[in-house]
Amino acid sequence: MKILLLGANGQVGWELQRALAPLGRLEICDRLRADLDRPESLAALVERIQPQVIVNAAAYTAVDKAESDAARSRRVNAESVEVLADAARSCDAWLVHYSTDYVFDGCKAAAYTEDDPVGPLSVYGQTKLEGEQAIQASGCKHLILRTSWVYAARGSNFIKTMLRLAAEREELRVIADQIGAPTSAELIADVSALLLYRLRHDRALAEQATGIYHLTAAGETSWHGYARFVVAKAAALDMSLKAGADDIHAIGTADYPLPARRPANSRLDTGKLRRTFDLHLPQWEYHVERMLHEFIPKP
Repeated sequence: MKILLLGANGQVGWELQRALAPLGRLEICDRLRADLDRPESLAALVERIQPQVIVNAAAYTAVDKAESDAARSRRVNAESVEVLADAARSCDAWLVHYSTDYVFDGCKAAAYTEDDPVGPLSVYGQTKLEGEQAIQASGCKHLILRTSWVYAARGSNFIKTMLRLAAEREELRVIADQIGAPTSAELIADVSALLLYRLRHDRALAEQATGIYHLTAAGETSWHGYARFVVAKAAALDMSLKAGADDIHAIGTADYPLPARRPANSRLDTGKLRRTFDLHLPQWEYHVERMLHEFIPKP
């Protein structure tokens, strides 16, 4: 199997390099080799490589900056994705693409299923939705994997920010009225590789698997609950902190205004993915604790 991986140096892309390597020949593209800010360059890349699978882990993810940079967000998240989808159809390749809980408005009381109406609140969410729609309209074989609250040991993320702030301050204030499931890039990459393996070895599955799937860790929490868990576990691992879990105070979204509106409910129902591919998704705490053991220096 020849796999073309775009966005290879991002949080998810870095883990995908590891997870996809056993499946076959892996063509790794960072921004220098495959720039999604230049959609016109991508078709020739796919034509030259002739992959059997395109995995697109590249995206414009600066959620707040996108509000004032809509044209670039659209080029990366929608226009380039449309080019990749058309190129995938032309060479009969599968396209694996990552999307987001931000395609929803967050007003639903329960977890969102793949069939629920969309309603993005931000430029980022809108452009990611346009990317999804372009893939579906292209007619290519595809897996669109919506995920949420992504983190990894590599790069910047909420966990590292909380640990830095807890080491600097005696009290923290964290939003408590947004709910979701922290999901590790490691889990996303491992599940992606498993799905491709299953598609390769199960023709009947491959013939009916095209579509959108929700991929998050199991369980749910708020950003406030997430921060308390991270700080408590870090303290138990002997990390030197000024603020403990009880020093993290709950605030509302209105108390921390940002340029882009976030969905209050980011919970995604993963039942379709689990049933279709017969897999288990661990609780969100599992990979958070793994990352902390990896990230925090041993005394």
